[in-house]
Amino acid sequence: MTDTIMSKAATMEIPINSNGDTGTLPEDDSLEQDLQQVMVSGPNLNETNIVSGGYGGTGEGILAPGSIKAPNMQQSRGGQAMTTEEASRGLAVEKFDIMKKWGINTYKCTKQLISERFGKGSRTVDLELEAQIDVLRDTKRKYENILRLARALTNHFYSMVQTQRALGDTFSDLSQKSPELQDEFGYNAETQKLLCKNGETLLGAINFFVSSINTLVNKTMEDTLMTVKMYENARLEFDAYRADLEELNMGPRDAMTLSRIETAQQQFHIHKGKYERLRSDVTIKLKFLEENKVKVMHKQLLLFHNAISAYFAGNQQQLEQTIKQFNVKLKPPGVDKPSWLEEQ
Repeated sequence: MTDTIMSKAATMEIPINSNGDTGTLPEDDSLEQDLQQVMVSGPNLNETNIVSGGYGGTGEGILAPGSIKAPNMQQSRGGQAMTTEEASRGLAVEKFDIMKKWGINTYKCTKQLISERFGKGSRTVDLELEAQIDVLRDTKRKYENILRLARALTNHFYSMVQTQRALGDTFSDLSQKSPELQDEFGYNAETQKLLCKNGETLLGAINFFVSSINTLVNKTMEDTLMTVKMYENARLEFDAYRADLEELNMGPRDAMTLSRIETAQQQFHIHKGKYERLRSDVTIKLKFLEENKVKVMHKQLLLFHNAISAYFAGNQQQLEQTIKQFNVKLKPPGVDKPSWLEEQ
């Protein structure tokens, strides 16, 4: 019976109307990407094993020579073989049903996506929420640019500090070997060492700034955008089953159609609940993200401004006070190279 079902499933075709004729569709890279996203949620059937009861099947139920002398063992082995075969067939049927449901869902979502792209289908739109999502994506792009520039500044400034350290060491060495210029070389050596020390302090502040922006962009914002992606997929499924229900309601009302309408209504309400739940989750996450972003950026921008201003004004005391105010932990001397996080 399972072989019959599987053979029918292998030759089954899902009719596609003229609106879904892929032969007439223009090339659209974004449409292909959306279709790939729809196909991502497919079931994992790597462990599916279909056991046939005919030739080539399991040999556990075959009687061995001399088994008549042990009827109890024969019955035990026969019962175990039947139990294994029934369990395997049940597993195969279960996974076939999962594959069937996934295929139907994928077909409906693909049909809905194509209809929306060509203006032949309607979609549910929450203007306020979608505007907030667009603002988030635009904000993330701008903050990524800030992060890129801050990392570049860190690398350049680190190189300058290393150059100042080497120059200070050279001046110090020459002051000992050149008695006629000892004072001049000594002054410059002290100046470069002081600049190097202040530069290491500023480098610690910039590293702290970069690390905080990286967390905000690549963890907090990214987590919210993952929820947004789940919400958009749920919206597509909701509209696909809504369109399917509307199409059935416009058709004839015979016994078979009424049964299909009832099933479609159940699926519609399931996906509607999922869509509304994820919409609520996105709204909450966007609210908390905005509050967290303002709090983090207020602190980091103030730190960045005060540290840069104090360094270039030559105010060592104010620079050290800024580091203490924002609880920035400085690395030991000689270990101030940007970490792998800042170099990404």
